Amino acid sequence: MGRCALWLALAFCALLAACATVEEVAKPACPSYPPCPAAPAGTPPAAPAPPPAKPLQPARWSDVPGWDVDDPAAAWPAFLQSCRGLAGKPQWPAWSAVCEEARTLPGKDAQAIRRFFESRFTPYLLTNPDGSTDGLVTGYYEPLLRGSRTRTAKYAQPVLGVPPDLLTIDLSEVLPDLKNMRLRGRLVGSRVVPYYSRAEIADQGLAKIYPEKVLLWVDDPVELFFLQIQGSGRVRLPDGKMVRLGYADQNGHPYKAIGRVLADRGELPIEQASMQGIQAWARANPSRLAELLDANPSYVFFREMPRPQNAGDGPQGALGVPLTPGRSIAVDPRYVPLGAPVFLSTTQPLSAAPLVRLVHAQDTGGAIRGVVRADFFWGFGAEAGAQAGRMKQQGKMWVLLPTDFVATP
Repeated sequence: MGRCALWLALAFCALLAACATVEEVAKPACPSYPPCPAAPAGTPPAAPAPPPAKPLQPARWSDVPGWDVDDPAAAWPAFLQSCRGLAGKPQWPAWSAVCEEARTLPGKDAQAIRRFFESRFTPYLLTNPDGSTDGLVTGYYEPLLRGSRTRTAKYAQPVLGVPPDLLTIDLSEVLPDLKNMRLRGRLVGSRVVPYYSRAEIADQGLAKIYPEKVLLWVDDPVELFFLQIQGSGRVRLPDGKMVRLGYADQNGHPYKAIGRVLADRGELPIEQASMQGIQAWARANPSRLAELLDANPSYVFFREMPRPQNAGDGPQGALGVPLTPGRSIAVDPRYVPLGAPVFLSTTQPLSAAPLVRLVHAQDTGGAIRGVVRADFFWGFGAEAGAQAGRMKQQGKMWVLLPTDFVATP
């Protein structure tokens, strides 16, 4: 019994040992993969655009080149005209003191006038939103046309007054921030829609619809077109009498330069796209003239002006005073206050010869848009027209404002 029990004990221990020895199963190796590519560097956010430059940058008199060379007495009559135009207007309080003092100064004493401006005014350099200070300076003039009170085979182009269906809405009455902004249109039922374009005015036959609004009939469609661009002019009647026309309103469509249209079509080199170049093209292409003129949808309506007190007075500008040849300019009133003196530094038409002088902001124009932008008034007649038609120069402008004037633009 003892021997059997011993063998049984040994067998049981061997069995336990066998149960305790468990073969470990090898785990499969993880497959190898190429390393992940590095994440691309993120594009840094664009730097915020700088705010637009302020249109009026304070300057010193020593910063105004040519100020001490020009004769300010030559511009003095135009300044007194500006004072007359500003009197009674909302901005008059800012100008009354300097205008009252100006009336006491001797008008031919250049040094006294220069000291007056230097002591009572601050120059501001006009600056574009991108910070540049150069801009376009063009020219305009008062043309002479031939016309008649009645339509004939010769005089067949109507000069229109303001039609009765033209609506002019002053947007500043809705939003004060929209000063100097006007909306023009016409009523169709209860809706206000854009007024007729130049082509539509011809197609509608506005002269037939409103015959009482025809002021005169002239003989040349090209001269009538340029009369609208200039904004004023004179018409000589068959009996020799002269009629003066002034800007009354506009159809609300944007101005488009037909010289640029001809250049874009490859029909006229851009350097020849002046008034004279366009007139030459029109004479050579009479059958295509109407289509070219209609490319500019803007259309100007006129009013007959009273006979001026002085025969030599220029046309009346937007300020309501006669323009002075060589000393009046048209500006964008959003940036340059009407009536303000402006020191202009540019060059003569098609020349590098300097044209540096004191002028006065007394007019506006449909094509005069932007901070550094001026239209230089050359005067009346063919010679003035020749100069104006060639002028497309670069220039700088300093607005002179009374020292206590609050420059808001």
